[in-house]
Amino acid sequence: MKTLKVLVLLLFVSCSSIESVKIMNNNYEKAYFAGGCFWCMEPPFEALEGVIEATSGYMGGSVKNPTYEEVTTGTTGHAEVVEILFDPNVISYEELLEVFWRNIDPTALNYQFADVGSQYRTEIFTVGDIQKDLAEKSKLELENSEKFNKPIVTAISNAPDFYIAEEYHQDFYKKQSMRYQMYAKASGRKGYLEETWGES
Repeated sequence: MKTLKVLVLLLFVSCSSIESVKIMNNNYEKAYFAGGCFWCMEPPFEALEGVIEATSGYMGGSVKNPTYEEVTTGTTGHAEVVEILFDPNVISYEELLEVFWRNIDPTALNYQFADVGSQYRTEIFTVGDIQKDLAEKSKLELENSEKFNKPIVTAISNAPDFYIAEEYHQDFYKKQSMRYQMYAKASGRKGYLEETWGES
């Protein structure tokens, strides 16, 4: 039995290593966006060609390995975030930024639609100087477009540690499709996006 456990462990480590090498060999990159409820931020990114995966999690707080229950109190400083693993040879960071802006209300401070609290703030967490420059440029372009009659309050910060959210939050829109659709509509997000961008 002990030998079997060792073999299983070695197989797991081997598979994990293979996946890590695969990611490195493909030169995939990561991007981090806080756009309110992470349930609603996974679908628009995972629908994009070149996006490998969108993972829900937490960023920007003072507590290590926070739980959902802790984050929802609004006292840990974390924001609900999606981690985007993407292939820059297929889709650019600039294109991800455009999708981000078109799925949030960038004028709302510490809330998004029906979700209120700093954990639902909008924020772009950048990896490296290139992402930071592109994010700042993108935000300035949105401000200058006069699309909104209120200030753009979305923050841009260097990416701190990312903590993966509980499994039941991952791909919630797939696991609980009906519940997700009801939430997206009832929260006001769906109607806002349709009115602002003409998208459903």
